[in-house]
Amino acid sequence: MTGQQLTVDLFDYVIFGGGGDLAERKLLPALYHRDRDGSIPNGARIIGVSRTERSDDDYKIFARKAIEAHVAPGDMDAESIQRFLSRLHYMSVDATGTTGWKELKALLDKGGSDRIRAFYLAVAPTIFGAIAAKLKTNSLVNGNTRVVIEKPIGRDLKSAKTLNAEIAKHFSEDQIFRIDHYLGKETVQNLMALRFANTLYDPVWNSTFIDHVQITVAESVGLGSRAGYYDTSGALRDMIQNHLVQLLALVALEPPSAFKADAIRDEKLKVLRALKPINADNVSQVTVRGQYRAGAGEDGAVKGYLEDLNGPSDTETFVSLKVEVNNWRWAGVPFYLRTGKRMPTRGSEIVITFKPIPMSIFEGSSGRIFQNRLVLRLQPGEGVKQWLMIKNPGPGGMKLRQVALDMSFAEEFEARQPDAYERLLMDVIRRDQSLFMRRDEVEAAWEWVDPILKAWTDTEQRVQGYASGTWGPSGAVALIERDGRTWHEPE
Repeated sequence: MTGQQLTVDLFDYVIFGGGGDLAERKLLPALYHRDRDGSIPNGARIIGVSRTERSDDDYKIFARKAIEAHVAPGDMDAESIQRFLSRLHYMSVDATGTTGWKELKALLDKGGSDRIRAFYLAVAPTIFGAIAAKLKTNSLVNGNTRVVIEKPIGRDLKSAKTLNAEIAKHFSEDQIFRIDHYLGKETVQNLMALRFANTLYDPVWNSTFIDHVQITVAESVGLGSRAGYYDTSGALRDMIQNHLVQLLALVALEPPSAFKADAIRDEKLKVLRALKPINADNVSQVTVRGQYRAGAGEDGAVKGYLEDLNGPSDTETFVSLKVEVNNWRWAGVPFYLRTGKRMPTRGSEIVITFKPIPMSIFEGSSGRIFQNRLVLRLQPGEGVKQWLMIKNPGPGGMKLRQVALDMSFAEEFEARQPDAYERLLMDVIRRDQSLFMRRDEVEAAWEWVDPILKAWTDTEQRVQGYASGTWGPSGAVALIERDGRTWHEPE
């Protein structure tokens, strides 16, 4: 069973940084998939932009190599590749200077004034504002224009406000798409369907029935040559402030009035503003900073972070937090967040653990009764598991056993599951902002994260070392076990 493919309106997608890593690994392969599946209309154009001098043919060679490297062989065929490549153009533009803008405008004007224009800024955030200004002063912005910006949206509240203000000078809020690819994952959207399209879960989605929530985003790779860049950020800024806090907000939000962008984002904002502050008074009790050391990786022995960086550093490559939402629904329910590099496996999941039964009617010989858990796998292999207790089959008396009702999207729908970027790129054209962050969301998240960063500095909370290939430092285990709970490890 496959979903119906809906063609979007005619568009031009302009990718600043069109020859960069993000375009190669994600954007061009995602657009190829959408074209192959029939979502892109005839006449749509994809225009790569960077300072490098290239011809259209050179760019098509670059795109073909990107497809061959990042698309599964079974999803490639000569006809689809050729059709996709025929949509590609390339322009050399100095994003912060004057050269190339006139030529880019002439190319876009050939498409007509009624065509949608989407500008994807796959470049350093430091030049977002400059590009936005150039787009406006060169008359490239109209009522059908959208602009897409990637994280990091600032490195603290002050810089996030500055960046947002620079973009807002030239684009209205409904034209700005702040992308977080985690929100485009099928399982994240199914969280909304599970809660609000079924009577089963929403009545028990509160502190009366839920014991705690865990959100884990684990990466098995280290930083390698990216350590120098990463050292200016760290796991809290890189992952918690956006990805994990957004996932928390979606788990905890109240039912929106409608399945519409602002209704959903209004409720997420309420969650972000209800997060219990973490500051110097409690930071050592509810946060753990870690940094990977040499150990075992997927391909054998690997270097530690300091070896990757080739120098000293107190930047965290792992962080775990105990977070509380100070509202009526979630009072007393801890949210445990965890993310790190060089973990045993790559995996992202949300685990909802329900409270234990109030009393067991079964004898001790029946076996242990485990708490019910709802596990939403974001990657790899998106799906949903509901863990339940049942009687073990057979005539040997009442023997209890924990089993999972397991729904894998790939198996259930017998189709390739689209990458998050495929969905988000097309939502930009549809002008559907449901899965994108609003300005006040981004700034509310920074308002909560900034005091944690300050508290780490003020209290001199150091990183704890952990061996590569493990689930983080011992402090992270103690963080949750102090409460009589344990981490659920992604499969």
